[in-house]
Amino acid sequence: MTEKMNQLMKDVPAIRWTALILLASAMFFGYIFMDILSPLQELLQTSRGWSPDAYGHYAGSETFLNVFVFFLIFAGIILDKMGVRFTAILSGAVMLAGASINYFAVSNAFIGSGAESLMNRFMNLPLEWWNITPFYEGMPASAKMSAIGFMFFGCGVEMAGITVSRGIVKWFKGKEMALAMGVEMAIARVGVAVVVLGSPVLANKISPIDVSRPVLVAVILLAIGLICFITYAFMDKKLERQMGESGEEKDDPFKLKDLKLIFSSKVFWLVALLCVLYYSAIFPFQKYAINMLQCNLGYTAEQAGWVFFVFPLGAAAITPILGNFLDHRGKGATMLIFGALLMIACHLVFALVLPALKGTTAAVIVAYLSIILLGISFSLVPASLWPSVPKLVDNKLLGSAYAVIFWIQNIGLYAFPMIIGAALRISNPGITDPLQYNYTTPMLIFASLGVLALLFGLWLKVEDKKRGYGLELPNIQKQ
Repeated sequence: MTEKMNQLMKDVPAIRWTALILLASAMFFGYIFMDILSPLQELLQTSRGWSPDAYGHYAGSETFLNVFVFFLIFAGIILDKMGVRFTAILSGAVMLAGASINYFAVSNAFIGSGAESLMNRFMNLPLEWWNITPFYEGMPASAKMSAIGFMFFGCGVEMAGITVSRGIVKWFKGKEMALAMGVEMAIARVGVAVVVLGSPVLANKISPIDVSRPVLVAVILLAIGLICFITYAFMDKKLERQMGESGEEKDDPFKLKDLKLIFSSKVFWLVALLCVLYYSAIFPFQKYAINMLQCNLGYTAEQAGWVFFVFPLGAAAITPILGNFLDHRGKGATMLIFGALLMIACHLVFALVLPALKGTTAAVIVAYLSIILLGISFSLVPASLWPSVPKLVDNKLLGSAYAVIFWIQNIGLYAFPMIIGAALRISNPGITDPLQYNYTTPMLIFASLGVLALLFGLWLKVEDKKRGYGLELPNIQKQ
């Protein structure tokens, strides 16, 4: 038995880390596409007529099908029944298809062919159907078509997220699992850093100015990501052959009624609610951060990108370190609490301090320091949150557990971009210049989400102490 175990691929560090790099690379490309238009909010408004409301509805559309058609729940069931290989390839293909629709919608071909006027007439027939959320009357046709593509992309990227988490558990459980999840998240965060710097350059610095150019590059990268998933599938299949299995977990198959075990767990709900509150104050913030920095610092999109660049880059650098700490020292619930505290402080600075210093050198210094601290927060919470889930649910339910958490998270990611877009419009009456917006109200909304996340983090720590779930214990137990 010992000899067989020594021959397993997942017991060879170089092989299991290669599997991780393949999974993380696909997510890296997914994160690039997810925020590819975020630094171009100003250009979308001036060249495509996307108002703050239209942009907010587009940004929220990514999670529409996941939330209202319960696609993420189905994705979790597919993952538990069909396994990592099948679900990874399916998610990669769906991401690529949705991204391609998105690219067509913002391309000059869509506008120049006369499709804009045709699509406007088509989209508004009947108004009662097309103007449901995330659409609304007056939303440009290009934004509506982009939202449709982004919906399908969102199904794929969220399915990929739960699949990658499950794949890491499969290859790293009992080993350096938190470190592996930290590395995967770090690679994905670098994707955001690439976007905030590269997207404005591709759109603005190459003649003629074209908002669709960076989207096309991101579509090509998603095709490479699909290849990464296919390559991983071959490795995963070989691992199972070594383990003497004909399929994934067939000895104890998933049943739909097993979802009751997830929904009846109080501590699971604490983790899920903390997740939706925290991520609703991070990912929607990313979609508005560049424009917020432009307004408060008087910067171009490229200059604001260099300021925001330290957020994902810092998170990428620190997350694996925190994952390694969690593996060997524990303190997962405590890390969640400190992460929420840092996020609250940063958003309050963006809401109250930065506008008061608008246009000064001090504003730039404060912006950099706040972004760095937010990056540390974004390292603390994900690095401790996702490795905690396998401690709370049975392994055969893990895919569905991640899916339920992602589904709840997607409710926030759907709603808050639109809430922030509406708040931006309401708090800036009569202002049409996207470089003159006041972001105090949106940032206070984000800070309030952080306060609620902090309360759930404190509650989770109390429950862990009472019930002994092991959230504060290291993942690698000393022999």
